[in-house]
Amino acid sequence: MNRLRIVPIVEGHGEVEAVPVLLRRIWNDLLGGEFVEVFHPVRQPRSKLLPRASHNSKNLLDTNEITRAVRFAVKKLQAGSGPSTVNLILLLLDANSDCPKQLVPKLVSAVQASAGSCDTAVVLAKVEYETWFVAAAESLREHLKIDHPLPELPEEQRCGKGWIEARFFNGRYSETIEPSE
Repeated sequence: MNRLRIVPIVEGHGEVEAVPVLLRRIWNDLLGGEFVEVFHPVRQPRSKLLPRASHNSKNLLDTNEITRAVRFAVKKLQAGSGPSTVNLILLLLDANSDCPKQLVPKLVSAVQASAGSCDTAVVLAKVEYETWFVAAAESLREHLKIDHPLPELPEEQRCGKGWIEARFFNGRYSETIEPSE
């Protein structure tokens, strides 16, 4: 049996709490995985990783900050690795107004250059992380007041955090408060 160990690198406080829950749910519920260990995420503000990406088609990266975050993730994974262990570093960012297609290859190169023998994945949420929740709104009925029609293209319609906040049951939506696992 392979063991999957993941260190996420995220940009916001909300993702620090939410991403481990999301990764465990995907691994266990959707993929039927047997063992996943999701480490406490490395938080690195987007403004440090991509200091001039917004409003600039060149999408300048700060490879020093990316290298630093990835090397810290590698150190977390080094302890406890065995022969059947898959170690993964996951960089998860919001694309905001940047084009993921242009930005991802640059991020992949920067992450892989520092990851050593660890597997890597780079995921950019088009617009923002909460857009995924809008796209999955039907499956979140116990947490959201669903009205119809649902947005067909939540990314293009820029439905994200605001859309979720307007429909969240039990008070105000917070990125750091996730439904129980």
